[in-house]
Parts: sequence; C-alpha cells; structure tokens
Amino acid sequence: MRHIPLEQPLIDLLDTRATLEEELLALQDAAATGEDVLARRQDVEARLGALGDEYTRLRDDLFSSLTPLDKVQLARHPDRPYALDYVSYLVSDWCELHGDRRFADDGAIIAGFGVFGGQQPIAVAGHQKGRNVAERKARNMGMPGPSGYRKAVRVMQLAGRLGHPVLTFIDTAGAACTPEAEELGISEALATSQLEMARLPVPVIATVIGEGGSGGAIALGVADHIIMLDYSYYSVISPEGCASIIWRDATRFGEAAEALRLSASDALSFGFCDEVLSEPPGGAHHDPAAMALRLEEAIGAALQRLQALTPAQLVEQRYEKFARMGRFLETA
Repeated sequence: MRHIPLEQPLIDLLDTRATLEEELLALQDAAATGEDVLARRQDVEARLGALGDEYTRLRDDLFSSLTPLDKVQLARHPDRPYALDYVSYLVSDWCELHGDRRFADDGAIIAGFGVFGGQQPIAVAGHQKGRNVAERKARNMGMPGPSGYRKAVRVMQLAGRLGHPVLTFIDTAGAACTPEAEELGISEALATSQLEMARLPVPVIATVIGEGGSGGAIALGVADHIIMLDYSYYSVISPEGCASIIWRDATRFGEAAEALRLSASDALSFGFCDEVLSEPPGGAHHDPAAMALRLEEAIGAALQRLQALTPAQLVEQRYEKFARMGRFLETA
C-alpha cells in the first residue's frame, strides 16, 4: 500500500503489527506446546490487541486535526479512488465513448453512458488519472487537453438531446498547459464546456472526488448540485503554483494552502458546493465501496429533487446559482 507523509506514523504501526503477526504464526506452528510457548503466544496476542487500539486512537487524532495542506495531500493520494472506480460501483451497463470528432481522443477525460441505480439512464464525464507510470503518461496525469473537454461536451450534448441526467467527476490539478494545448485552443475548449453545461436541459450533478484545480476543474463543474468529498479541494490554483506567483517561492505551499481556503468545508461556506460527504476513517482509499455507497445516496437524492424541475427551471436556477457565487465590496 502506498502512502503519504501524513500516514507514516500509521504505516509504522502496521509494520510492527505485521512483524508480530508473523511471530504469532511461527508460535502457532511450533511443535512445542509448553507453558513458555503458550505464555509467549498470549503476550504477542495482547500486544497485537494493544496495537489495534493504538492504531485507531492515532488515526482518529491525526484525522481530527488536518491542515489544509494535509487535505491536499489526501486529495492527491495515489491509492484514492478515481472516476472509473466510482463508475464501476455506481453505473451498470457502462459504455465509454472515445474521441472529440475533431482531432483526437484524450485519455485524461472519460465519458460515456450507463445506468445509475439500476434504472436511470445517465451520462458520465470525468477526469481520470493513472495508477502506474504508463497509465499516467497515457492520461497526462489527469490533466486534459482541448480534445478531452470537447469529448465531454459531445457526450453531454447528446445526453441533453436524449433527456439523460449528467454526472461529472472532478479530479485534476488543472487542464494541460503545454504549447500544443495552447495551439489547439485549450482556453476556448474550457469556456465552451462551461457554456454548454450552463444550458443543458437536464439535471447535472458534479462531484469533486480529489483535486479540483483551476479551469480544468470548473470546466466540468457547472452543475445544479455540487458535491465534494471531505478530503478533496477546489481552488483557482494549486498551492505550489500560488506560492510561486505570490512569494516567488514554491516551498511556501503550506502557507498558500492556508491562504487559498480551498478545503471542502470552505467551499461549502462560500457557496461553491452544496454538500460535503464525510469519508471512511483514513480516507476514501481505505474503503472505496463505503465511499461509493455514500455518494450513491447523495446523487440519488439530488437526482430525485432535480428531476421534478422542467428544463427551463433547471437552466434558470443553474444560472442564478453561479451568479450568486463570489463576494465583493463596492467602493465609491
């Protein structure tokens, strides 16, 4: 299991437990059954029990006082469930579509159709990172270029014509910022995605499952109902990018994470999201199935509410929702 610095004390405890479990197995397999062997077994079993209690206590202590930077690290956890993982739990009869019908297929965006809750046809679009070096290269670390967003728009427009709700899963550090992406019109692609989502005549539910970085995130985030997982973040820029610009010192990313107010709870207080879902102990990567179940319930409740609205009401309320975002002061 891979881990981040925050989890190192827990990993140390798990390593100690693994050593004791090996010792206990050796004692159980030992031919000798004398009192000394029995006493050693009882001692090891008692230490294992104490370690279990210590692990739970330490985990609860660590996760009860997370800093914004800790939550950024958890949002980027290499074992965190990605869009296709949630699709596998939430969507049946999944059919992924490829290509933007203009230039290429971008693996950093997955898009397609399936059935939610066993009966509701839906469309899905989401960012997709990779689990290993080859996948990360193929998916550009979940940072889409223009073709990715144009593919998502193609599928969402088709969903609008078919009357199918749209689910998006946001998990990107940002859109591709390479010269090639600029040449192919990344800014236009991001803007067009927002425009088309704003006028979709069907319910749109977006979930920030990990990183919600910059325009690459909001391009899939113009939704009627926005959900964030507790250890996700939503920000105009990454902490490292912010520190580099503001202080010309990328090492001050911890300060930047504090200043950006990028956590899910901050987003909820600012009105940038509508709901924050708690994660299983230790984060979604410790129990993806439980996290998916919570997400299924939240999406189902939102769909039930939104499907009672007419297409015109959906578009109007979506516009008003985003028009209310942001705080500013007027001066004479």
